[in-house]
Amino acid sequence: MRQHPERTAPTILVPLDGSRLAEAVLPAVEALATRAHARVVVLHVLERNPPATVHGERHLRTLVEALEYEEDVSRRLRTAGVEEVHMHVHDAPETDVARSIAVHAEEHRADLVVLCTHGGGGLRDLLFGSIAQQALQHGKLSILLVRPPAAGATPTFEVRCVLVPVDGTPAHEPALDAALFIARMFSANIYLAMVIPTLATLSGGQAVSGMMLPSTTKAVLDLAEQNAVDYLERMRERCQREQVEATYEVLRGDPVLAVLDLARRIHASLIVMGSHGRAGLDALLAGSVAKRITDKVTTPILLVRVSDAAQGELAAPGTSGR
Repeated sequence: MRQHPERTAPTILVPLDGSRLAEAVLPAVEALATRAHARVVVLHVLERNPPATVHGERHLRTLVEALEYEEDVSRRLRTAGVEEVHMHVHDAPETDVARSIAVHAEEHRADLVVLCTHGGGGLRDLLFGSIAQQALQHGKLSILLVRPPAAGATPTFEVRCVLVPVDGTPAHEPALDAALFIARMFSANIYLAMVIPTLATLSGGQAVSGMMLPSTTKAVLDLAEQNAVDYLERMRERCQREQVEATYEVLRGDPVLAVLDLARRIHASLIVMGSHGRAGLDALLAGSVAKRITDKVTTPILLVRVSDAAQGELAAPGTSGR
């Protein structure tokens, strides 16, 4: 969650489609906005040739319907203690909702976009990616993804432990900035993690090197593990300087499985990680770790857009990866 330096409070953009499923984000918006005294912008984008229903409910198809809905949501947010709530309906029908979200995020100078994610799958998600992934690809956004609760459960948002997977490259360190910002708001702890692959879990060109030069590759990975300890210790010391308790762990194996297992083991209430913003088939071909974790995790996840010049997502120090 970045904050524009000339403003004293951040702006949170909340795109909603009118469904109760999408409203699973509202507890997170309330918690973040009240603690940060943030300005909230509720956004609805009218779609061109929209379906009759969305998530099993009637779709908002007209400007009047959208404004009435946003009035209701805004009233609920103010009742919950959010000090400043604005409404915006993009009334020119759009075919590319993700791009429109990214454009409005820039127009409103949003520091954070909060979206509901409900998994998915199938050919359309494979080729085009979710709305969140596409929006991240279009702009330099931080996006908080919140899964809806199980049927009948009440959505909540309380942050006690923030898991921050890192890859050892400076381009991914904005994820730690965002984690520190949130950890201070909730008096939460930070758990830093880096995944070093084993010979068996290397992929791409690294796997070829591992097969051809197993002893050399193993030595490189063992050295990377020690470098990871040194790197994480420096990050922990930075957290301590900013009055946030932090611990760290170096993991070995497949990065996605390792992060998911760690999140369950430490009962992480939020995951914060950098992402290149790849979506759909591009993310699949690139082996995007952030996308694969996002598809499987049920914990809220904050994706911080990082430069494409980054060495790789969760790559071992001293190795290359994507």
